[in-house]
Amino acid sequence: MNHYCTYFDRRYAQPGLAMWLSLKRCDAAAVLWVLCLDDATAELVRGQAEPDLRAVPLAELEAADPALAAVRSRRTWVEYVFTLSPCLPRHLLGREPGLAVITYVDADMAFFSAPTALSEVMRGANVLVVGHRFPAFLRQCEVRGRFNVGILGFRNNAVGRACLDDWRVRCLEWCHDRVEPGRYADQKYLDAWPGRFPGTIECRHPGVNLAPWNWLSHDCRLAGGRMWVDGKPLVAFHFARFRPLGRVRADSGQLEYGVMPLRLRSWLYGRYWKLLGEARDRIRPLAPDLPETRRAARGDRAAWKTKALQSAFGSVWWRVGPWWISGRGGLGRFSGRVLAWFDQRVKRSAAVARLPRIRAALRPEGRRPVAALAAEEPVESEHRR
Repeated sequence: MNHYCTYFDRRYAQPGLAMWLSLKRCDAAAVLWVLCLDDATAELVRGQAEPDLRAVPLAELEAADPALAAVRSRRTWVEYVFTLSPCLPRHLLGREPGLAVITYVDADMAFFSAPTALSEVMRGANVLVVGHRFPAFLRQCEVRGRFNVGILGFRNNAVGRACLDDWRVRCLEWCHDRVEPGRYADQKYLDAWPGRFPGTIECRHPGVNLAPWNWLSHDCRLAGGRMWVDGKPLVAFHFARFRPLGRVRADSGQLEYGVMPLRLRSWLYGRYWKLLGEARDRIRPLAPDLPETRRAARGDRAAWKTKALQSAFGSVWWRVGPWWISGRGGLGRFSGRVLAWFDQRVKRSAAVARLPRIRAALRPEGRRPVAALAAEEPVESEHRR
């Protein structure tokens, strides 16, 4: 059996269950351990009555890890959920000594072909990581981490467990939804793993963890009823920030990166939409009152600015038959480049505006540490997914 783990609450039950449906179809030997973040989710997972879909109540993890439970009151809910990332696979490797390898997968992922690329890497690895693979115009996003938490693998040996132990200690100490030097949420810590833990290998298969932020780094094509990424089959796509807005409309979440062209997005997101529908049909008999997924939009722009940009670049789509229509004729693919250029100009203007303050601070009569001035600047914050 191939063991995977994830976590979600009742608000993310639909994409979480969709991920499971896609995973099991692509890997018949898959077992998915779900850390259920509320009682409704635990009942829903158990209600599927699938032996390979296994619920782990949050109360069980907190009882086994009192230090984790102790930080809950000092974190926002999102930050506490980030803090769970190392604790779940660590708990499972300790609870189930027969597990040779555990693979963590974000709940907003979906699989489109067999994840053999992951098992091939793990044959020679103690720890598996996957890079963000940002295009050049998004390289500044690496301030939030070179690697993405979306897919990670850990071998149940001294090195794999040491990596999880170290990651847990760091997340318990600091795991916040903001950028600080050398750290961001649970994710930036991964940058140090290749140098600190022998046998940490990056999975470089272009079809693993394809995402809104990196599809422009690859040659993506449709052929033979499949999507190909640099000539290799798409394995798993990360549907980060995708938000259904009703039955026929959705926020693609691609505004900050570049909106996929019509054929690609209709094929890819059309299949994901069907998965979400299947998940919804499984949820309804067990939890008819469970709300459908409504992910809160995240970002630093004012709501009216975001809506204006969405309208300009067509990042909100309408479902018309098999197509996801934006009505922008391909303009959207340039959204990430335009916004990255604009953000850089704004930052430069802000830096220029600060020069008189810095000069004043350096005068003998008004000298202040430059570090103190830097601390006054607001730091952008963004969800790692």
